[in-house]
Amino acid sequence: MGLDANYAVDIEHRPIFADLLAYHEDGPGFWRRHGVHHPFLLPSYKGDGRRYHRTFAKVGFQPRHAELVSFIELLHWPTVGRSNLVPTDLDRTHLQRLSGAVFRGQARYVFLSAGVVRLMVATGMFPQLGQPRASDGPLRVLYNDNDRTVFLHLHFSNYGKFEARLQAEIKEIAALLHRGEA
Repeated sequence: MGLDANYAVDIEHRPIFADLLAYHEDGPGFWRRHGVHHPFLLPSYKGDGRRYHRTFAKVGFQPRHAELVSFIELLHWPTVGRSNLVPTDLDRTHLQRLSGAVFRGQARYVFLSAGVVRLMVATGMFPQLGQPRASDGPLRVLYNDNDRTVFLHLHFSNYGKFEARLQAEIKEIAALLHRGEA
């Protein structure tokens, strides 16, 4: 889960716009047609957001996994530029849907970055999210029951001093994927 879908202020005038609309209309279909999970990975796209999606792609998900992966956002509409979100920016109905998806939905694994967790906790609507607990690998566990595990992970845009940990987390996420396919 991310904070917000973030686009260029003039995205509707950019060549990528038609692909973004197709992606939002049918994300799995877009992935199967283009072989990449997001329009920001298309060769023609040169804007921001590539680092996040290139890093995510290193997990190893393939178009055949498209129905198993969802990118959902805490904020119910897209933004431009940097966002300094506060709980009152968020829509309660949207947060209730997210809570249902995270804690009662079909996903076995949910991945949240620290900024997302801070804002979720600040809303008071996600009491299930406790203090992170250590796991067998670099990912930390925020919640788990018989059906699902919610992990705390580094944001996929991190780099520099966080690179080694980010790569270790990617390997652990990939191992979860492969374990699920076995």
